[in-house]
Amino acid sequence: MKKFIFIFFLIFTSSIVAQAQCPMCKASVESGMEDENAKGKGLNDGIIYLLATPYLAIAAIGGAWYYKRKTKI
Repeated sequence: MKKFIFIFFLIFTSSIVAQAQCPMCKASVESGMEDENAKGKGLNDGIIYLLATPYLAIAAIGGAWYYKRKTKI
């Protein structure tokens, strides 16, 4: 079991270096931000959504655990 946990930890903590965007996509988003286009704003909203999702999930699980444990005592 310890070996499985070590391999699981090793796989998910290793990072692979990759380019996030091609130059064409990057230029499109940057020009979209200058012209008040919805493309750039939508991309930023998507990034914020993806950033907030794990924190909200952890907060929900933690809150449920806290209230469930509080009612047992």
